[in-house]
Amino acid sequence: MSKRDEFTAAAAQRILIKDGPYGTEIQRARLAAEDYAGDTGLEADQKGNNDLVNLTQPQVIRAICDSYIDAGAHILATNTFNANRISQADYGAEALVHEINVAAARIIREAVDARTDGVPRFVAGAMGPTNKTLSLSPDVEDPGFREVSFDEIVEVYVEQSRALLEGGADFILIETVFDTLNCKAAIMAVKQLERELGRDIPLMISLTLTDLSGRNLSGHTVEAFWHTVRHARPLTIGLNCSFGAEQLRPHVQILSDIADTYLMAYPNAGLPNDLGQYDEVPETTAALTKVWADNGRVNALGGCCGSTPAHIAAMAKAVEGVAPRKLPKVDHDMRLAGLEAFTIAA
Repeated sequence: MSKRDEFTAAAAQRILIKDGPYGTEIQRARLAAEDYAGDTGLEADQKGNNDLVNLTQPQVIRAICDSYIDAGAHILATNTFNANRISQADYGAEALVHEINVAAARIIREAVDARTDGVPRFVAGAMGPTNKTLSLSPDVEDPGFREVSFDEIVEVYVEQSRALLEGGADFILIETVFDTLNCKAAIMAVKQLERELGRDIPLMISLTLTDLSGRNLSGHTVEAFWHTVRHARPLTIGLNCSFGAEQLRPHVQILSDIADTYLMAYPNAGLPNDLGQYDEVPETTAALTKVWADNGRVNALGGCCGSTPAHIAAMAKAVEGVAPRKLPKVDHDMRLAGLEAFTIAA
């Protein structure tokens, strides 16, 4: 059975649980600058380079992963949000991108495979949005300027996804999408690898919103974003980061009504306080996301910024026994025809 089929079978039985963030958990380990750098020989200060920890302190990443598995997570993402050539340039660590991603995926793969309890678990190779945008110019004086090209972004994602798959990732998770065009470059990269490797590479895609109106940075609404990426036939579509579960509720509802694939949502633990910290306790996050589950809105739940293993455990307990969302039957040809007619009439 393929990993796609295994996921489908598991998602038919229960609401699956995704893990939480690695960044805050790494911070709790109180690593010194030399711990981050290890024996890499990198000259720049590596403190805060959480992706490099996969290489220099793998035991820290393994312990975090194990804590999420113990909390009830079925979907374990790699600690590779910034493990791409563009983001690692900030640390002078571009040459280590392949090695970082392979190591990251192997850590999670080994942690998952070490469990022999028969519970289905999956490794998602996480790819963040990079710190560049293809849709907007960083120069207000030159709206047409771009720091990178579409083809360059595709190459960056090909490199990262290839390494994640080499390390043992089951899926590729394109997450925290603030720029739809960046996401399309990531999709193209994975599809290119599919042709090269001659195998199916299931995609998970997760949008992040920039304001409560429900748009990302490049201006797409949740509905528009879905129609923009639906051609990629993602295994899951969803929302992460941005806000807490209370603020994301209406947008999850919209996506749930129109997406004919599995929906995975992993909100922040509420909104940050004046110090940038998250105060929402696990029981509150669990109660808010349980409403989504009770209303048949989600197939997978997890946590983003501010979430801890305790938040994941609380969510897992809250939705235990709740039926997963049923995929809607959507006639997209009719919807698109209607949109086209509306456009012509307008």
